[in-house]
Amino acid sequence: MSLITIMPSGKTIEAVEGTTLLAAILAAEVDLTHNCEGNAQCGTCHIFVHEGRKGVSKVAREENEKLDSIVGVGSKSRLACQAKVLGTENIKVELLGFGSGL
Repeated sequence: MSLITIMPSGKTIEAVEGTTLLAAILAAEVDLTHNCEGNAQCGTCHIFVHEGRKGVSKVAREENEKLDSIVGVGSKSRLACQAKVLGTENIKVELLGFGSGL
C-alpha cells in the first residue's frame, strides 16, 4: 500500500498495489479529466509525478507514444491511466490545470 498526495489540494489517499493513479484519484472523489476511459489514447489525464517515481510502474510503449504528442511534457510526466502503484513507496502527484478541472 502507498500513500498518494494529490497536489495542488494536498489531499492524501491510500492506494493498493496494482491500482492505476487515475483509479486512485477518482476513488478519492478528485476530478481528473480522462476522455478515453484509461486507454492511453487522449492524454487528458497527463499528470506530474514529483515524488515516488520508483513507486509506480515503468512507462510502456503506448504511454510513451502518447506523451510524445502532448505539449508541456517533462521528465516527471505520466498518464494517470497507465501508471500503476507498485506499493513500494509513497507518491506525490500534481494535477495539471488544463486537464484536471482546476
